[in-house]
Amino acid sequence: MLAPNDIAKKTIEVGKTKANLTAGRMLILGIFAGIFIALAGVGATLGNIYGGKLAGALIFPVGLAMVVIAGSELFTGNNLMVTSWIKGKITLKKLLKNWLLVFIGNFLGALFVAFFVVYSGVLDGAADSVVATAISKNNLGFIEALIRGIFCNFLVCIAVWMAFSAETTGGKIIAIFGPIFLFVLCGFEHSVANMFYGPAGIFIGLKNGIALENLSSLSFLLNNLLPVTLGNIIGGAGIVGFGYYLIYIRKK
Repeated sequence: MLAPNDIAKKTIEVGKTKANLTAGRMLILGIFAGIFIALAGVGATLGNIYGGKLAGALIFPVGLAMVVIAGSELFTGNNLMVTSWIKGKITLKKLLKNWLLVFIGNFLGALFVAFFVVYSGVLDGAADSVVATAISKNNLGFIEALIRGIFCNFLVCIAVWMAFSAETTGGKIIAIFGPIFLFVLCGFEHSVANMFYGPAGIFIGLKNGIALENLSSLSFLLNNLLPVTLGNIIGGAGIVGFGYYLIYIRKK
């Protein structure tokens, strides 16, 4: 495995590569990552139904494993690109361009899965659970959602950081599993996962002709996705990215 200071160097180079992707590649790879995370959300939802919360937490890490190993662009993991920017390897414009296009791609991929999974009937047996999850996330207070977002992406970026240490596929999967299992079990908030959970609840309401109180597209965006995204940036870029830059990259 790579030592932490070597992981830091690798993180900077990976960030530079990501920043120099074409806009089209960023968007398409973002869509793939949104699909991967949303499918993990489907599996975790069914796991919760049949095996409880522990089963869902055991299933969800497959999402980030697909992102890292198959190759795609995930907004939350890309928060680590802040190290490349601070080091001067990429410009702020390139950093923000990547975050924006990947975020949009992730949303499109998650919406794709949410729509077709709901209307294909895959979640019919878990409809009540999906709606309840969407409403509970929507009803979080702004600060509560923000803090849960901070802790979530702290763990997600730690998982990505640890995956960089491994030089085998098996090693990467093992490195990813623990932190992701932990964030799901603790109930922290992941913006890209919520791009699936919120719309899935709304689509189920539309499919069944049910008016969902306290849950609409606008309320989901403002009450959940906004504070969770801000929290993810603080936890991933602000704490892990900037913190490890100070420790392993910044010259004394």
